[in-house]
Amino acid sequence: PPPLLEPLFPPQPGASPGFVERVRQHKVRLEWVRAEPAGLRGAVRVLNLAYEKVVSVRYTLNGWASCAEAPATYQPPGPPDGITDRFAFLLPLGAAAAAAEASLEFAVRYRVAGAEFWDNNEGKNYRLRGRQRVPPAAGPPQDPDSSAWIHFI
Repeated sequence: PPPLLEPLFPPQPGASPGFVERVRQHKVRLEWVRAEPAGLRGAVRVLNLAYEKVVSVRYTLNGWASCAEAPATYQPPGPPDGITDRFAFLLPLGAAAAAAEASLEFAVRYRVAGAEFWDNNEGKNYRLRGRQRVPPAAGPPQDPDSSAWIHFI
């Protein structure tokens, strides 16, 4: 099976206490990520500062020797807090992330009202590493009834 990208950070920062307050302070925060066969899927929350906004994810698979940027798209309806918007992204990683030694780094960019805000995981970037999936343990075939006891009187 292909390797899996394993986050080196909590994959659901949006589930932690005080998340909306962090979005209010920093204007943009990663909400969650999930590795899928198509790439890395995730969501970002931004403070709703103006109607027009652009959210994107800048990422690299080679330690920033080169990078790419993927747009994030608005996800209606907005979160129930009334002050943030949610954007979703998919980083199409392709064959480069198929290696077990693959490494992915990314940061989120939010452009609004002539300003630019970044979420780069407190200066460390969001990092994921390739990890080979462990195949199911192969052992002798188990009889499905081996743990069942039948007692006749």
